[in-house]
Amino acid sequence: MYTTFLVPHFEKGGLGGILQNLIHYQIQAQYPESHLLEVSCTIPNPNPKGQQLAMPAWIPGSYMIRDFAKNVVTLRAESQGTFVPVSMIDKSTWICDPVSGPLTLYYQVYCGDLAPRGAHVDNTHVFFNGSRVFLKVLGFEELPCRVDIVRPESSVYNHWRVATAMTRGIHTAHYEFGHYTAENYDELIDHPVEIGEFEVHPFKACGIQHEIIVTGKQKADINQLCTDVQKICEYQIQFFGEPVPLGNNGSSYVFLLTLLEGGYGGLEHRASCVLHARRENLPKSGESRVSDGYQSLLGLFSHEYFHTWNVKRIKPEAFLPYNLTQENYTKQLWIFEGITSYYDELTLIRTKRISLETYLEIVSRVISDVLSSPGRLKQTLEQSSFEAWTKFYKPDENTQNASISYYTKGSLVALALDLTIRRETNNQCSLDAIMKALWKEYGLQNKGLPEGAFEALANRVSGCNLKPFFDQALRSTEDLALTELFVWVGIQCQFHPRVSIEELGGKNLEPGENENAITRPLLEIKLKTGVVDAQIAYVWSGSSAEAAGIAANDLIIAVNGFKVDRARFESVIGSYSVGEEITIHAFRRDELMIFKVTLRASSLQRCVLKVMDTRDERQSLYLNDWLEIV
Repeated sequence: MYTTFLVPHFEKGGLGGILQNLIHYQIQAQYPESHLLEVSCTIPNPNPKGQQLAMPAWIPGSYMIRDFAKNVVTLRAESQGTFVPVSMIDKSTWICDPVSGPLTLYYQVYCGDLAPRGAHVDNTHVFFNGSRVFLKVLGFEELPCRVDIVRPESSVYNHWRVATAMTRGIHTAHYEFGHYTAENYDELIDHPVEIGEFEVHPFKACGIQHEIIVTGKQKADINQLCTDVQKICEYQIQFFGEPVPLGNNGSSYVFLLTLLEGGYGGLEHRASCVLHARRENLPKSGESRVSDGYQSLLGLFSHEYFHTWNVKRIKPEAFLPYNLTQENYTKQLWIFEGITSYYDELTLIRTKRISLETYLEIVSRVISDVLSSPGRLKQTLEQSSFEAWTKFYKPDENTQNASISYYTKGSLVALALDLTIRRETNNQCSLDAIMKALWKEYGLQNKGLPEGAFEALANRVSGCNLKPFFDQALRSTEDLALTELFVWVGIQCQFHPRVSIEELGGKNLEPGENENAITRPLLEIKLKTGVVDAQIAYVWSGSSAEAAGIAANDLIIAVNGFKVDRARFESVIGSYSVGEEITIHAFRRDELMIFKVTLRASSLQRCVLKVMDTRDERQSLYLNDWLEIV
């Protein structure tokens, strides 16, 4: 039943009229329960020496080779009703024998990945990113593309609709199956598609139509969500100014929001983004306080929308054009993800979606996270960017000890750069000015950003010599001098030992608890989540656990002869004293191991930021100007 292929459908005028100057695709989940997409690709004038086609190996925004060709289940080719032999010449490229007329390929793609970067088909919905399902016709990448999105076979799916930012054909109504167009292959794969039952929540930001498409059941205050996201969008549009890089196709920007039990993440596109979130993170009617979960969700909206400028239009030179068959190396990912991570939360306080206290808590947690990562002392920020392909996207039990995230440390470098420029120019310039200049000189001009160009631009626009700053922040493993920068804007930066591995930092503890943390032992290991047992995910380098020989994946069963599980482990350790020796029994694979551990106080740092009571008028002015507090 699942081996039949859809036959390309052409409007009145025939094959020649439709295909003369474009590549024509058709896509259908004929039987969604099969988890397959049936795709056809017709090339009007294929290479007379034999047409090559390739499936991307990665998706822009997620810097890891994923070899999407592995999901192609069957593939065949025809020309004018005649079978055409096809051969695979490498892991993601096919070549068809020469033909004298139009060439059509029919293929099936398995879709079982629900991640924002993925493609997923079942009897509840269809979702796909173009890079997962559309073959690239080599040599014809710049030809315009047409996509016919076809409804599934069964009448059970007659109520399904289509949501995408891709341009609709003149005879295709909003949210309807039909034909869609893209200027070229690069645009084709930059418009994710959601098909199924979903809610549509429209709003306008600076006169531009936006939509939040919600897939999944929910009982939330969606009006509040739209109001908050509208403010975020308006701020960022006004931040970069006109012209706004969005088209006009009924809905100019589409947020594809899928609600899951444990989902969180997103992926940016030129006129849309894919977001995954927990249902409970949505705002609730009558809720006066912004919950941590909702604040995190608003930060995700803000992050992906900021990417409309920073990475979708302002790009590393190495990304123009994308080479989707192999890694595209750059040392600049910290600019595109780290600076974006800085502005996502900064936008929330500047639009008054969160309070100053909440913003400082968020920044405190980021600082705590970075300072608790031994890998920050081994990998520079430029190395983190360059090595993302093999390290950031392929984490293991040693990642915490060997590398640092260009998201988290990158956001702190952006913050430090912003405050450094403000201090050195007496608040006459800032990172805002650098980003606006970056947009005008590179994004609007469709010029790739060469390696080192951001630093030169920052020096020129600010009038400062920022080379010492960049040398330390990007090319060394020294910690940033954040404390003195915070003092300049009247913020006190305090550091205390962590009282728990799970503690994120940011909030003041009760009186006396900071002192207790100094004498309370903390075994610096991270336990695996989602399990009942105390199984180790990773061990901090230099910790007492590592010194005793404890390793990742060890399953701890007892402390000093008493059974422990994940829920009780930290409290049991905390019941002993610093300097005391304990015995830990654990299974390593199927062998029982015994470890003698001398307990130490925590070396992991917990940062707390708070506005200084003694700040002067000038510090208050700088703080208000930075965060745009009125």
